[in-house]
Amino acid sequence: MTINNLPQKFLAVSLLLFAATAITAYFISIHFLWALLILVPLFVMGVQDMIQTDHAIRKTHPLLGRLRYFLESLRPAIRQYFIESDLDNTPFNRRKRSLIYQRAKKAKETVPFGTQLNIYDEGYEWMTHSTYPLDFDSIEQNPKVSVGGPDCKQPYDLSIFNISAMSFGSLSANAVMAMNKGAAKGGFAQNTGEGGVSPYHLSQGGDLIWQIGTGYFGCRADDGNFDPDKFAKTVDHPDIKMVEIKLSQGAKPGHGGILPAQKNTPEIAKIRGVQAGTDVLSPPYHKAFQGPEGLLQFVAQLRQLSKGRPVGFKLCIGSEIEFYDLCKAMVKTGIKPDFITIDGGEGGTGAAPVEFSDSLGMPLRDGLSFAVDTLRGFDLKKDIKVLAAGKISCGFDLAKTLALGADACYSARAMMMAVGCIQALECHTNKCPTGVATQDKQLMKGLYIPDKAERIYSFHKKTVHALVELLAAAGMKDPSELSRRHILRRISMSEVRRYDQLYPEIPIGCLLEGQEGCLPDLYRKEMLQYLENGSNYE
Repeated sequence: MTINNLPQKFLAVSLLLFAATAITAYFISIHFLWALLILVPLFVMGVQDMIQTDHAIRKTHPLLGRLRYFLESLRPAIRQYFIESDLDNTPFNRRKRSLIYQRAKKAKETVPFGTQLNIYDEGYEWMTHSTYPLDFDSIEQNPKVSVGGPDCKQPYDLSIFNISAMSFGSLSANAVMAMNKGAAKGGFAQNTGEGGVSPYHLSQGGDLIWQIGTGYFGCRADDGNFDPDKFAKTVDHPDIKMVEIKLSQGAKPGHGGILPAQKNTPEIAKIRGVQAGTDVLSPPYHKAFQGPEGLLQFVAQLRQLSKGRPVGFKLCIGSEIEFYDLCKAMVKTGIKPDFITIDGGEGGTGAAPVEFSDSLGMPLRDGLSFAVDTLRGFDLKKDIKVLAAGKISCGFDLAKTLALGADACYSARAMMMAVGCIQALECHTNKCPTGVATQDKQLMKGLYIPDKAERIYSFHKKTVHALVELLAAAGMKDPSELSRRHILRRISMSEVRRYDQLYPEIPIGCLLEGQEGCLPDLYRKEMLQYLENGSNYE
C-alpha cells in the first residue's frame, strides 16, 4: 500500500464497510446497524485527517497516522510503569520516587537484600561513619539555623529542609494549601515562588519566604515596575518571615518565568496584576536595579520596607567573575544580604526552553562550593547564610549539600511528589492528572488538602530524621559539624576522592585586598586569574 493511494483506499474501504453493514442489517438483522456507532465516528475522523494541513502523516495515513500520535502519548507511562528498572529514568528514578512516597505515606521504607547500586561505578558516593556513633535521641530532631545578619531586626529560625519556590499558578490552589498546612505543622517554611503571595499561601498559617521575581508580582506597579508601597503593605503579614529576590533559577538561568495562557486564570491574573488568558513571560532582568551595588541597595531597601526581615537573593551561578564582583561590592558598601540561595542547573519545576534547561547554569555542587568559598574568601560567610536547591530528596542529599557549605536546603520536585505528583511530566499543559500542577478545577478536586498536608509533614519529618540518623552514625551532634571531608566520591573503579579534595576550601579572608597570597595552589584557576587581572567592578 503506497502513500499516494492510502487516502483513496481509506475511502474505498469505508464505503465497502458501510455497504456491508447495510446489506447485513437488511438480510440478517436490523441490530447490525449498531456498528454505525463505531464506523461513522471513525469515518469522520479519517475525513478530518485527510483535509487537515497540520500533520503530514495524518493526511497521508488517515486514522493510522492518528494512531501513531496516540501510541506516542502512551510511551512515557508505559516506560515508567512497565519497562524501567528501579534505577532508571530521569529526573527522579523509581527508587527515589518510591522513597518519597513511602515517607510521605508513613509506609515501610527499609530495603531488603542490600544496595542495588554498583558501588564500584564512577560517581558512587558515601559518607564516613564513626566507630563511636552517638545516641540518636540525644540529637536535636528538627535542627534549624538562624537567618539574619547584623542589619536584620527580625531574624528567623529556618528549618534545614524547606519547600522550594513554586508559584500559585504553576501549582494548584489545593497543592499550595496542602504544602502550607504541612509546613505549619512541621515548623518549616514554604517559598511562594515569583507568582506573589496568594490567599492560599496565607490560609493555613505556615511560614512563608516571599520571592520577588523580575515581574514583581504582588508588588507590581501599573507599568510593570517595582512598587515600594505595595511591597510594604503585602510584606507586613506575620506569616511572611523572609524575602528572597530571584535573580535566576536553575531550570532557566537568564530567562524569565513562564506561565502558559491556559493556566493564567482571572484569579491568578488579579493576584499578579496581569491580563487573564495570556502567556505571562517575566523579563529576564530586573528593572529596579542595575549592577552589584544596585542589587545591594535594593536588598537594603527591602529590608527597611519589611521592618528588618531577613532579605536575600537567589541565583544559579553563571559568570564567576560577576559573583566575585558582587562580593567585592559587599565589602565596599558594607551592605550584605542575610542569605543567598544557590540553585543548581539540575533544578527546576517550571516550564523552560530545552537549551536553557539542559545546557545553561552551573550544577549545584560546583555552584554551591564556589559560592561558599568565595564568600569565605572575602570574609562574608560569617554574616550570610547560604541556602541550596537542586534535586534534594533524601537525608544523604541533605548531608552532601550541607557538607559543601550550605546552611539549609530547599526541595521542590520532591515536595510535589510528597503531595501527590507522579512525574507524569504534564506540568506545563494544565493537564496534571493528580491536581498538583494544574488550574483545572475538576483535576484539582482529587487533591484532598488534609490528607496531602499530612504527607508533606511526614515526608519532611522522616527526611530530616534520616539526616539526623546519619549524623549520629558519624558521631556528630549538629549539621554544622558536617564538612567536605565527610563525603567521598568514586572517580574511577580504583580511585576515590573526598569532597575536600574535589572542592578544596580556601582560607577565610584570603580574597581581601592584600591577602591574595594565601590562596592554595589547588584552587580554581579562574579565581587566580581574577586576582591577577582585576575585576569588572570598580
